[in-house]
Amino acid sequence: MLGLMQDWPLLCHKILDYAAAQHSRREIVSRSVEGPIVRTTYGDIHARAKRVAQALDRDGFGLGDRIGTLGWNTARHMEAWYGIMGVGGVYHTLNPRLFPDQIAWIMNHAEDKALFVDLSFMPIVEAIADKVPSLKQIIVMTDAEHMPSSKLDLVCFEDWIAQGDGDFAWAQVDENTASGMCYTSGTTGDPKGVVYSHRSNVLHAMLASLPDALGMSCNEVIMPVVPMFHANAWGIAMSAPMTGAKVVNPGAAMDGASIYELLDSEKVTFTAAVPTVWLMLLGYLEETGKELPHLKRVVIGGSACPRAMLEKFQNNYDVEVVHAWGMTEMSPLGSLGSLKPEYNHLKGAQRLDIQEKQGYAPFGVEMKVTDDEDKAMPWDGKTFGRLKVRGPAIAKGYYGGAGAEQFDEDNWFDTGDVAHIDEFGYMQITDRAKDVIKSGGEWISTIDLENLAVGHPDVEEAAVIGIAHPKWDERPLLICIRKQGKDPSKEDILGYMEGKIAKWWMPDDVAFVDEIPHTATGKIQKTELRKQFADHVLPTV
Repeated sequence: MLGLMQDWPLLCHKILDYAAAQHSRREIVSRSVEGPIVRTTYGDIHARAKRVAQALDRDGFGLGDRIGTLGWNTARHMEAWYGIMGVGGVYHTLNPRLFPDQIAWIMNHAEDKALFVDLSFMPIVEAIADKVPSLKQIIVMTDAEHMPSSKLDLVCFEDWIAQGDGDFAWAQVDENTASGMCYTSGTTGDPKGVVYSHRSNVLHAMLASLPDALGMSCNEVIMPVVPMFHANAWGIAMSAPMTGAKVVNPGAAMDGASIYELLDSEKVTFTAAVPTVWLMLLGYLEETGKELPHLKRVVIGGSACPRAMLEKFQNNYDVEVVHAWGMTEMSPLGSLGSLKPEYNHLKGAQRLDIQEKQGYAPFGVEMKVTDDEDKAMPWDGKTFGRLKVRGPAIAKGYYGGAGAEQFDEDNWFDTGDVAHIDEFGYMQITDRAKDVIKSGGEWISTIDLENLAVGHPDVEEAAVIGIAHPKWDERPLLICIRKQGKDPSKEDILGYMEGKIAKWWMPDDVAFVDEIPHTATGKIQKTELRKQFADHVLPTV
């Protein structure tokens, strides 16, 4: 027996239709690439996205065509996204922080037919356009006044959409049709393409909006500092219009002063970004003595949130921190650290202990940890295992069939993380499987050591890698950047860490550097650190 409910496909353009119908006048504020602050509304974005779809259709683009975007978080970028999906195409967010040759490789792998680009990234496009034979059209997201001179045949976004009247019917496709693509950062091997469907994007936007997830509503003012090219701005580009929240787009300005300016002037209540962004903001606040009177909560993900950052936001600025974890393959949210009633009574250090965990899975994410034989490990908060997930917004494979070994016949995706889960479902990442240090047959979490070291008042950033040891197989080397004007010694750092971790976890040595390499998504590039310190001899050897 089947239910007698209407067949209403979960299509992404319906999100924007809803926003235009119910929240038409809600503002979208963007720091434009050209400089000025630009104000628009969901109603305007809906109308202009229809013009984008109409223009794409007029120029011969349609169902299944991969169309790249190389842009910051702005209203025009949102209009391009929804226009691409609305014509049946597949938006393909490109990460401008990759090397040009990597971007060209990704575009060729995806066979991108058109490209929307911000002015900031024209030098990249100039360098790679002739290396992407599938590329037929380049649309610069600006007006005629700011169009750059170029050897390429460029289309001006504003002039292009002005040719249509917006009288366009969205493409009616199956909800499982591809709607977007995003490539992993490729820290090991070539980048791998994740292909989202309309259904998965809509479901993800729903689960992300739940009160114990991102907790979004039309009464929130949201600033997604995390870029749209980082796994759909963590889904906010779709969950914000779904809930009618006001959006404040920071554009290209990610420094502490610029972020603070928008937080304050637009009275932002909720924001999200990786820890490196918040380090810059907190540094600016400490230098200037400014406060955060409007901000209620901040979501921190992308890499583990240092305990010191949790304390500063909550104790100094009365801002709730929600620790999050996810992956491109998960659309991306996998867990969030909202507190369950079982932990709500905790105060001080005990409360921070729970908030340091990556949190529990929302509805739509199944999670387990297993040993190397795929046996499920107990949820006891201490037994490590390989973290595996499955759900309706989680990939079942990569574009082109790469990485098939990460998916099993029951749709469990091996995340490559090592983690444990406690009795209340709170998961904590202890390492990437390739980064965990195996010492004397036991595992040492590099993330725990890094977070502890960053808590030292004179340490700007820290990374930990394993160094070969004849007796213990591997031992930890702590690599630190000193804060400007500070000069902590090895003994200072190790003395600070003593008593806070098991003795056998203590790093065997400390190295000081001026810079720690990062991937294009802001994660510490430990492969490069291992090369840099390949000949390092520990004093314990």
